[in-house]
Amino acid sequence: MAKQRPRRVTLPGADEMFFRSAEPAGAEPEPAAPAGAGAPEAAPAQRPKPPRRRAPEPSGRERHDEKITVYVSAAELLALEQTRLALRAEYGLSADRGRIVREAVGVLLADFEENGDSSMLVRRLSG
Repeated sequence: MAKQRPRRVTLPGADEMFFRSAEPAGAEPEPAAPAGAGAPEAAPAQRPKPPRRRAPEPSGRERHDEKITVYVSAAELLALEQTRLALRAEYGLSADRGRIVREAVGVLLADFEENGDSSMLVRRLSG
């Protein structure tokens, strides 16, 4: 009987599993311009604003492939559950907590896209 060696399997690390490249597969990155070529760099105080991203529409009721874990306080969870029940009792709307959170995220992202510095997100995170 031949002696069996255990097979060692190499698994990808977390960086490889969760990193998503913004470039399409097979695309080569553009080479960096040589120093002193092209437009002059902006002074540190005049940082260019990042391009605005279009907030996605809330996905609603469908199967989702991506997942995050969010920790909330007991009071926040209670308020979320009370909101879910109020939506059902007062408006006849049935929504689970995940759907309510996705809608809230969509509204917040759209407000940030539209209002930038004066958005509710910037105001709340700054305070």
